[in-house]
Amino acid sequence: MSMFCFQCQETIGNKGCTINGACGKKKDVANLQDLLIYALKGLVIFRSQATLEVRKEYAETCNGFDKFIVESLFSTITNANFDRGYFIKAIKETIKMREMGKAKVAEMGIKDIKFADHDAANFTITDEDIDVKAATVGILTTENEDVRSLRELIIIGVKGMAAYADHALHLGKEIKEIVMFIEKALIATLDDSLSVDELIALVMETGKYSVEAMATLDAANTETYGHPEITSVNIGVRQNPAILISGHDLKDMEELLEQTKGTGVDVYTHGEMLPANYYPAFKKYDNFVGNYGNSWWLQGEEFEKFNGAIILTTNCLVTPKNSYKDRIFTTNNVGFDGVKHIAAAEKGQAKDFSAVIELAKTLPAPTEIETGSILGGFAHNQVLALADKVVAAVKSGAIKKFVVMAGCDGRHKSRNYYTDFAEALPKDTVILTAGCAKYRYNKLNLGDIGGIPRVLDAGQCNDSYSLALIALKLKEVFGLDDINDLPIVYNIAWYEQKAVTVLLALLYLGVKNIHLGPTLPAFLSPAVVDVLVKNFNIAPITNVEDDIKSLIG
Repeated sequence: MSMFCFQCQETIGNKGCTINGACGKKKDVANLQDLLIYALKGLVIFRSQATLEVRKEYAETCNGFDKFIVESLFSTITNANFDRGYFIKAIKETIKMREMGKAKVAEMGIKDIKFADHDAANFTITDEDIDVKAATVGILTTENEDVRSLRELIIIGVKGMAAYADHALHLGKEIKEIVMFIEKALIATLDDSLSVDELIALVMETGKYSVEAMATLDAANTETYGHPEITSVNIGVRQNPAILISGHDLKDMEELLEQTKGTGVDVYTHGEMLPANYYPAFKKYDNFVGNYGNSWWLQGEEFEKFNGAIILTTNCLVTPKNSYKDRIFTTNNVGFDGVKHIAAAEKGQAKDFSAVIELAKTLPAPTEIETGSILGGFAHNQVLALADKVVAAVKSGAIKKFVVMAGCDGRHKSRNYYTDFAEALPKDTVILTAGCAKYRYNKLNLGDIGGIPRVLDAGQCNDSYSLALIALKLKEVFGLDDINDLPIVYNIAWYEQKAVTVLLALLYLGVKNIHLGPTLPAFLSPAVVDVLVKNFNIAPITNVEDDIKSLIG
């Protein structure tokens, strides 16, 4: 086979993509992503030898390594980067950094470094042989199916963790402890001496640091932009030229709004950037109009109708059509061949969005595709402010169950299940959501329970930490010993690696009885699925009627 990738929910036949990726990435890019992960393992073999205390002595260099590691991992998640040139450059830079790490540990007198003789720690490449090398280091080099499954579960969880850490880093948060675990996890996937039980323990530790990464990002966002508030978000349009911003990075959102202020150019969010509308800091901008469109996979239709300039700050990027490709800009670790890229700013400076703004001024206003508004902003601080009202509704029986329907959206028709499930839920249930899964039901007229909306949107997939905090607070309020005794059930949709990170975080927190769909991950071997079922009672979705009976009773 020319490639092998099974990290997303849409992987071909729920087994693996072997010719090109279902996401749109070509086989050479898929293999180069594998080689970048392999090279990162070689880099951290030497990086991990320097203790936290020693690192403090050369903090600036180490911080640059931390930034590079999380950015590189983030670039390999689904629908983030399709640019061959980016990965060739990143692989070469990784090897350069690896050699710097070797020199540093030699200078420190550290000897007997485990895996120092491993190929990942020593290989070199040229432009002529890079594709040959890339084709030899993929997932299938681990022959044992169960070991391969656990290693990939760890790596996929670490990729999502890196995404959260990267966003937090953009806002000035310390991520060193998180990166030190990432290094440990990557090295462990080279260790053939580890037993299945030891790998399972590392999976749970990945869940622990997933919680840490999400908590760090939550603090970064709320300390910088305030706690999300209940907000009615406009989904119509105005008649000004405009910019559409998609992805997850709130720092980019802030800098774009500041630079478009007073220019006559409006700004709209798309996809996972919708929750930016909930933050107090962004509400002061008169040119911030609201949200345009729906989930990431509808880009082809909605970007075309938007007419204006478009910025992709993170995943999820769909292969752009030629009809609007010249209106798209990427930034951070997002990339696509032939698409203009906005470079990172110098330290202490704002990113330069002037090219986007100038292009937007020359383009027509957006075509209106819907009108009205949607309600959101129910992150942990806001929900806990309503705790008395929520608890009273539970105690009175007005609310029987909370249903966590967080996670991802996708293009397969099987995801209509989540719309049907939301519509079929009893009227005394409330949906807690975060992530683009919300687009399957956040525009339905599901009503409220005593003034409490039946869909409480906490924000991006990045904000899934809010749902954990809400559950932990309710556990405390009701005086329960076990989080699973709460009137909360979980029916989660997944698509890419950040959703896996959230899942591992929930497992670490002890949450059981999660229904997962539309399919179970292809990277879980039957034996690993058995472990998850035995320890956490994870189950696949079936059909709406039976799942409501199972979850709600």
